[in-house]
Formats: sequence, structure tokens, C-alpha cells
Amino acid sequence: METGDKRLLEIRGLRIEAVAGDAVSEIVKGVDLNLNRGEVLGLIGESGAGKSTIGLAAMGFARAGTRISGGRIMFDGQDLRAATDAQLRALRGARIAYVAQSAAASFNPAHKIIDQHVEAPVLHGYQSRAAAQEDGIKLYAKLRLPEPDVIGFRYPHQLSGGQLQRAMTAMAMACRPDLIIFDEPTTALDVTTQVEVLSAIRDVVEQFRTAAIYITHDLAVVAQMADRIKVLLKGEEVEEAATEQMLAHPKESYTRKLWAVRSYERPEKSRVSDTSQPELSIRGLEAGYHHGPKVLHNVSFDLHRGMTVAVVGESGSGKSTTARVIMGLLPATSGEIRLRGEALPPSFRARSKDQLRRIQMIYQSADTALNPRMRVSEIIGRPAQFYANLKGAALRSRVEELLSLIELDPAKFYDRLPPELSGGQKQRIGIARALAADPDIVICDEVTSALDQIVAEGILRLLDRLQSEIGLTYMFVTHDLATVRAIADEVVVMQRGCVVDSGRKSEIFAPPHHPYTAQLLASEPKMDPHWLDAHKKIQGLSLERNEFS
Repeated sequence: METGDKRLLEIRGLRIEAVAGDAVSEIVKGVDLNLNRGEVLGLIGESGAGKSTIGLAAMGFARAGTRISGGRIMFDGQDLRAATDAQLRALRGARIAYVAQSAAASFNPAHKIIDQHVEAPVLHGYQSRAAAQEDGIKLYAKLRLPEPDVIGFRYPHQLSGGQLQRAMTAMAMACRPDLIIFDEPTTALDVTTQVEVLSAIRDVVEQFRTAAIYITHDLAVVAQMADRIKVLLKGEEVEEAATEQMLAHPKESYTRKLWAVRSYERPEKSRVSDTSQPELSIRGLEAGYHHGPKVLHNVSFDLHRGMTVAVVGESGSGKSTTARVIMGLLPATSGEIRLRGEALPPSFRARSKDQLRRIQMIYQSADTALNPRMRVSEIIGRPAQFYANLKGAALRSRVEELLSLIELDPAKFYDRLPPELSGGQKQRIGIARALAADPDIVICDEVTSALDQIVAEGILRLLDRLQSEIGLTYMFVTHDLATVRAIADEVVVMQRGCVVDSGRKSEIFAPPHHPYTAQLLASEPKMDPHWLDAHKKIQGLSLERNEFS
């Protein structure tokens, strides 16, 4: 990507504080940042590094409970710290746009996608409603959303997480801003969708010389997107360099540690016996939502005790729907699920308390899966109380035991609320809540997708340790092939509601591959800044520039 010759954003000595009552702590500590037109700066670092906080500050914005306490933020010659609220409103959405990490939590569930898309261009006088709507449909097509002519007329709950993320990216592009803050925009996307969205983002940035701050914990992704990379740790800059230089020769030990995390992979386990009864047997599952078409077609596979089966595939392949059917949240229209040979009723309402206890789920977004008004002790304690009838001192002891098991100090975390926890800590609480039921099987639905790589590795190591100690059986729903390599024993590949490939991990990742498995593997970004360009040429993903004009 070419770097523009005009400075668009200049941040000097940025300091941001978190304020809780009389307690004040500094979370960004004198960071400098420069950005030219048409340039992409990658911000990376683990959870709590200050990446998103700095990205929002580039818009002159501070989250609730924080304040910009020092430094200068100059956008195209305008001092954002001195700007009025009216001046900032005129910039945001028009000249500076933001793509949030969690699209599901960012869209208004009461309004259709297209109505939310046209709001900014109409409000800022960029386009009429009709023109903005027509342009939105074009952007949906370019971002590979299915049925672009009609998908915008659906409500957020009618789209998958990956589809919502692409719709939000289109919304940010609506006014063709000078600067876009991308805050983990491909976190929720499978590899095939991710590479298409990355290609679209790259093309629009290059065509309109749009500057971008690209916040991510995925090193392979930032390698494709950024001209320069800035590494952050606990609110301070560790180092900054051109992308190729940073990837090839990181100077600081912390940066080298980030690079090394990608190598985690535990040995593949073998079944105790190929003839032993599966812990869970799924045969001929078919299911659909409401009165619509079927979304699962003859899905069959087994989970064996103490093993991890990864279910992979692109957005809409049926991975999470299969998990919902197993949990009894979406009754199958045909097929059967057997738990140690015992047939499970299709609906959770018809299952016994013991059947419910034995299969638990850890959800993708810990932010939305934990009640923000309930303390950690209540979140973990409720299933322990419900399934084991624990009360009083016995309940407290069990909660403390589970907190220790997930490597959180009971003395510090017992009475905390979810907003007081980091992303990794919230996910550990989600794990403890599942374990509180004393399950046999745990379904992990994209449990590391929203976490930085250091925290994600810690969660994977924790799950591996718990499996060894307790004998848990895991079904790991994921689109991240690095996660599959790290933790899976067996792999089930799904496409359009069907199982198209399955087998031992070593077999699935070794050629010859099923064509769709080969496509997934080929779409996994590499730690090479030229990988995306080469992949676009091979796959024909380059976009016609005039289609964005």
C-alpha cells in the first residue's frame, strides 16, 4: 500500500485515566501516534494494552469511566480535545468512522440493518436516503453478504455474527471517511469470509486514500493490513516499525513473545478404544428455524470420552446450529442424539435435570453471556445450586473451588461484577459456570475468538488442563484453524449444513484434502505481508475500483 504524503492524524503524549469513584488509574501512558492519508497503522497487544482506548481517542472519544487527561489529538489540523460537542458530532460518522468488535452488541435490534446504514450519510448530508440505500446494497455485495438486495431489510437477529460484522463495515464506509478505526473487525469471521472482507477493506482504503487504524490481536491479519505496526503493553508503546521489519526482526522480547504464541499445539490424543461407546452420538440430524428451509442436512458424528472434536466451517455452515440442537435449544426435525447410548429428547424442556447437567455450553461472547448486574459468586453459584442443591457454606466453598480451578483468586474475584473483569477473566468465569454443573460434555462455541492471542493461549491451556484433570469431553465450534491445530483430536468440517469431511486432525490437515477443506486451509492468513495479494490473485478476489465510487 502506498503511504500518503500528508499527515492526517497526529497524537502526542496521550494519557487516559480510568476513574472509579475516588480511585484513578492511568491506562494509557504518554503514547504518540502519526498517521498519513492512505496509510494503515496496526495496533497490537494483549488484553488491557490500551488498543481500543487509543483508537477511540483518535475520534476524540473516551468510554464511560475513562477520561483523556493529557496530550494532543490533531485530526487534519483540528484539535479534537478543544473541539465542541457539535464539531465532534460533525466529524464522527462522516470523516471519522468506527467499526466495533462486537457487531451483535452494536446494532439496534429494533431497526432494520438498512435503516441504520443510511442514518449517517443522510444526517451528514452526504446522500439522500434513496442514494444511501442504493449505495449500501452495492457495499453489501462487495463485502460478500448473501442476497445483498434484501439482506439490509432484515433485523440484526436475523443475520449471523459474521454477516453483522460485514454490515457494520459497510456502514462505516457509507460516507467514505478520511479515517476508519477498525476494532477487531474480522474477529467473528471464518477464514474464507475474513479474507474477502480483508480484501474489500484493503481495496477501499487504497482507492480513496483512506487512513485506518487497524486494531487486532491476530498477527497474521495485521501483517496483511498494516503499513506499520505499533506494539502496546499496559498502555505504553513497546516498539513500532514497518510491517516487514517488525515481522522479520522484532527488537523487544515482548514482541517476540507475541510472535511465539502462534506455535502452541498439544499432541493429538487417541481414543481409548475405537469400539467403545461414544460419549455423544449424533445421527442424521436435520433442523431449521421457524418455518424456513432446513439448515442442517443429515449431520452425523461422535464425541468420545476425554477427546476434543473441533467443528469447523464458514459462517452459515451450521456449526453453531448443530450446537444449539445438541443443547436442545433448537429441536431437530429428524435424527437422534444419544448420550452414552440414551436417546435425548429433542427439546431441553423435555430433558431431565441430569440430562441437562451432563451437557453444558461456554458461549462465544463473554460480554453478552454474563449478566453485568450479577456478581461472580452468583453467576457461578446458580448452576451449582440448581444441579447439586448446594447452599450456604457448601455453595461458597464450591464457588471458591471453581475459581481456583480456573486460576482466579477467590479472595479477589468472588464479589466482582463482569464489567470489572478483562475479556480473558470473563471467559474464565464462563468456563467456571459450565463446570459448576459437573458436566460430562462441554460445548465451546468460539470461546477464544474475541481474545488476544496471549489470553487465548491461556484459555486453551486451561481447557486442556481441565480436560486432563476432570476427563471432560469437548466439542469445539470454531472458525480459527490455529485453534483447531492447538487443541483438537478430531475434526468435523461443515459446509451449508452438511458434514463434508471428518477424521483425525492429522488426517484432515494432511493432503490429499477434500476440496472445501483445502479452501479453508488456503484461506488461513500467514505471517507474510504479501500473502493476501498472492491469495487474491489465485482466488480472483480483487475488486473493481469503480464499483466503490
